[in-house]
Amino acid sequence: MELDIQCEEMSPSRWAELLTTMKSCKTIRLDDCNLSSSNCEDLSSIIKTNPSLTELKLNNNELGDAGVEHLCKGLLTPSCSLQKLWLQNCNLTSASCETLRSVLSAQPSLTELHVGDNRLGTAGVKVLCQGVMNPSCKLQKLQLEYCELTADIVEALNAALQSKPTLKELSLSNNTLGDTAVKQLCRGLVEASCNLELLHLENCGITSDSCMEISAVLRNKSSLMDLSVGDNKIGDSGLALLCQGLMHPSCKIQKLWLWDCDLTSASCKDLSRLISTKETLTEISLIDNNLRDSGMEMLCQALKDPKSKLQELWVRECGLTTACCKAVSSALSTNKHLKVLHIGENKLGDAGVELLCEGLMHPDCNIQSLWLGNCDLTAACCATLATAMATKQCLTELDLSYNPLEDEGIRKICEALRKPSCNVQQLILYDILWSSEVDDELRALEESKPEVKIIS
Repeated sequence: MELDIQCEEMSPSRWAELLTTMKSCKTIRLDDCNLSSSNCEDLSSIIKTNPSLTELKLNNNELGDAGVEHLCKGLLTPSCSLQKLWLQNCNLTSASCETLRSVLSAQPSLTELHVGDNRLGTAGVKVLCQGVMNPSCKLQKLQLEYCELTADIVEALNAALQSKPTLKELSLSNNTLGDTAVKQLCRGLVEASCNLELLHLENCGITSDSCMEISAVLRNKSSLMDLSVGDNKIGDSGLALLCQGLMHPSCKIQKLWLWDCDLTSASCKDLSRLISTKETLTEISLIDNNLRDSGMEMLCQALKDPKSKLQELWVRECGLTTACCKAVSSALSTNKHLKVLHIGENKLGDAGVELLCEGLMHPDCNIQSLWLGNCDLTAACCATLATAMATKQCLTELDLSYNPLEDEGIRKICEALRKPSCNVQQLILYDILWSSEVDDELRALEESKPEVKIIS
């Protein structure tokens, strides 16, 4: 049994009612419910008396260090079987780390710890690492984003990685590590016996200087499937170094996030080679890079290669225009694997979307999610979009936000939604102006087709 509640103020009577339910829950999720340390006393009792509880998620609550101390009393009981603990943005400090270290050292059932967005600091996380290094600890996932870490944390992390072959996921995004520390971390990862599958280093102050060492990790850790280095200024030269590791036969990368990395169309030759030859690669994010139409055309040529198995392509805000849409359309009509295309915040215009729809309606296209927000679209392209919606049954999600479609365009989209052949289940329409009459039509449509969710 699961209890999954978000964004709800807890009155005493409501809390008492939920406590009865929690006694038999396998999963308890109470994100953003205005919980405090006093609630943690009750939750500690639940942990002690409910051996079937395996997941506890308490993100975005003001638990504080006192709340975590209460929780850990329950977590340290022999009957506790908790596997996943989420305490993101709970107003914790380094003081909580000693308590959590005790849990890591004594509770072998715990495999996931998510403590991001807390002011743990380098000193606090060093204490956590001591718990990770305990032979009893079987941690597999450690999330430390926004923890105010500095370069001084790397030695402790490397020691933990070396001692813990079970560790599969490490997220250090949004900490000011810098190149020197990331190089040291990567050298430690190459030497460590762990089989890391996920490494997230977004916004860590990385430049091209670190990319040779990250590339070495890609070459030497065939277990690594998910790498995110977004929001780092690695540039085209850094990407070229990364691709040396990505293209290595032992690299089995599946998910690669390179958003806002100061890439230009010059990187697209390497990226195209990667997309067309790395059959393990299924998802790539290139959001907010200045690829331009020439770069996008190279990527589309790679998508047409039979060896490409890419399923998700994110190219939002990449300086694209109508000029690349013929190439995108051709790729859509050729690549049977692509399921998700985020191409919003580009100046595609009505003519560009008309071209996209030609590819979208091709029998070989299997797109499920198409994002076209803020693409300079008007009502003029909505008839074609409506036809695509009504004929392409694999299409289940469409984002048209921030486009001046007005009543005329929205009505055409509604006509498509009403048709039995249309399978769109989520339509996203943020910041589009329409009349009260059209608003009534949208509400009536949702009532007549409850499986359709219109988000505006």
